[in-house]
Amino acid sequence: MTSLARHPHANVVRLQLRRNLLLADLTDAAWRDLEPLLSVVDYRKGDPLESQGAISMEQYFILDGILKRVVSNAKGKEMILRFASEQDFDTSYAAWRLGTPVPFSIRAVTAVRAAKLSMEEWVDFLDRHPQLKARFEFEVMKLMSEVMAHTITLHLLDAPGRVARFMRKHRALVERLPKKELAAYLNLSPETLSRLKQRGKIPV
Repeated sequence: MTSLARHPHANVVRLQLRRNLLLADLTDAAWRDLEPLLSVVDYRKGDPLESQGAISMEQYFILDGILKRVVSNAKGKEMILRFASEQDFDTSYAAWRLGTPVPFSIRAVTAVRAAKLSMEEWVDFLDRHPQLKARFEFEVMKLMSEVMAHTITLHLLDAPGRVARFMRKHRALVERLPKKELAAYLNLSPETLSRLKQRGKIPV
């Protein structure tokens, strides 16, 4: 973990952060306020960023790679809730506000580079910048709505329908995701996903 200011590619990281959907419109004063709080971390494929049930929480801005949210039951069965890639973020903000442990895990699907800060620092920063806070909370609500829509889709759509929805909403991720991860997200076996491809049902 390296502070942004000391990172060997700090200028590249700054440019990547400027393209993030939350941070793109920050004023220069807000950037000066935020930058000292950020650390840059590299994660290997499969590394956990946060674990289900944890009480230590952080805010992540994805610079390179793909993250996933995963929830598991007591028997260890897992369900992938969402994927997020460059210019996106992931967060345990809702759990922080509710005073509850993180209800999901965040893991690296590929090698990932992320800029992060503690949730306490992020919340304090948002309180100093109410316009960003309003936008961030809207994005969190939208994210939660999308996760809910995904779980409903798993029950309402057949296999080709689930894949077609993913293609429509996340086409850029299709070639980048390991097929095993995509199949798990869609609640399909890798074999079923492969058969749909062979039959020309999906262009993956």
